[in-house]
Amino acid sequence: MAGNPKDNGNKITAIIKAWKDLRPTKSFAGMTLAQFTAKVQPSLDARTLIGQLDDQMTAATVERDNNDVVSLAEVLLVVNSVKGDPAEGEDGELYAAFGYVRKSERKTGKTNKPSKKAPLGP
Repeated sequence: MAGNPKDNGNKITAIIKAWKDLRPTKSFAGMTLAQFTAKVQPSLDARTLIGQLDDQMTAATVERDNNDVVSLAEVLLVVNSVKGDPAEGEDGELYAAFGYVRKSERKTGKTNKPSKKAPLGP
């Protein structure tokens, strides 16, 4: 009976609610409502934990993104300082080790591609 976890959770809670609302004192499958609830409680507890962990993940992601704004400003200060350092500069190995393309290795951006226009004339 394994299926979609969300559907499974909805099914379990629907059974408990309907049983509680309509036949709270009746036993089914040799179990009272309390016994059934106790047997399915691990599934419900796992869903609660997953919800809490999702909330923690969301909070941690927001915190990381907010901290990255500050950290990347510091990165920019360091990179600009290395670029402006006469002993290092933007052509140095430290600049390249930071993951940037050294000035001497940059392409000009100019391309001499032939024109794609059809020639005019006969």
